[in-house]
Amino acid sequence: MSRVLGFVSALLLRAVYRASAVEACRQLRNQRPLSWAPFYLTRHSSYRSVCTAPSETVTYQELKQLLKSKTIVIDVREPWEIKEYGQIPGSINVPLGQVEQALKLDPSKFMETYNGKMPSTSDEIVFSCLAGVRSKKALDTATSMGYSRALHFPGGWEEWVKREFAEHQR
Repeated sequence: MSRVLGFVSALLLRAVYRASAVEACRQLRNQRPLSWAPFYLTRHSSYRSVCTAPSETVTYQELKQLLKSKTIVIDVREPWEIKEYGQIPGSINVPLGQVEQALKLDPSKFMETYNGKMPSTSDEIVFSCLAGVRSKKALDTATSMGYSRALHFPGGWEEWVKREFAEHQR
């Protein structure tokens, strides 16, 4: 019987810890939902969920709003793709293979090379590509370099064109 009570007590404690973490995350929530990550606290395998970084993706509607602010949008497709298919208005073209080196450049050299403002590590940046694969790689690169507010638009140019076309047809 005492084992059952001990087990039930442990379950109740986990629920209380989780509720506390959920409430803390709600209070810290910025504009995007927060994700959850499990981790073990002790050798006794106590389990607790904690609040982690904001979601790293943006939707089409969120991107439309971010374009009205000072958010920097970087399109990581190749220049020939931009010329042939177009790009999200206001985005800067930095091909995926150049992202790491570009983010290490002096701001004036970045401006000269890419015709856009060099993001700082605290700026909000959204990476975009054709369908989200390359932008996720660019996001991972930027995050590893300390860009804490980097995001990516997984729908990419394909979703952008489809949604923009649909909006203009109304």
